[in-house]
Amino acid sequence: MHNALSIARQKLQDGGYTCVILLEEKEYYSHERGVRPLLTFLESGNTFQGGIAADKTVGAGAAHLYVLLGVQAVWANVISRSAKDILEQNGIEVLYGECVPYIINRQGNGICPIEKAVENAQNSLDALTRIKEALQRLQQNNANT
Repeated sequence: MHNALSIARQKLQDGGYTCVILLEEKEYYSHERGVRPLLTFLESGNTFQGGIAADKTVGAGAAHLYVLLGVQAVWANVISRSAKDILEQNGIEVLYGECVPYIINRQGNGICPIEKAVENAQNSLDALTRIKEALQRLQQNNANT
């Protein structure tokens, strides 16, 4: 398992990707930020059961999405404590570079809105609904500025 995580981590770094999922002979990559690539993977209809993931930043929202994707292991350059707990509670192996209290928003002045949105989620499906609602609110706020 550690070897597969090491390979995924190297591909993440070498390709300048934001996330990578390796699954048997298939490899999935993204340069998109935040949880968007994971939502795209989830909505693709592909199965990621048993995949190995590497990600630049994993907050609680991303952790819930990895649970729904069914990956078996995640490498994170940076992971929040709550994300680490979510993954471990769901039997997903976790390795990381740095564990932080929470993921900081892009302005650098508070908690990430997705991390905040899922903090009281009952389960990963509930978190998915909360993530989609939060992204919709963020998109509306950006359109109004």
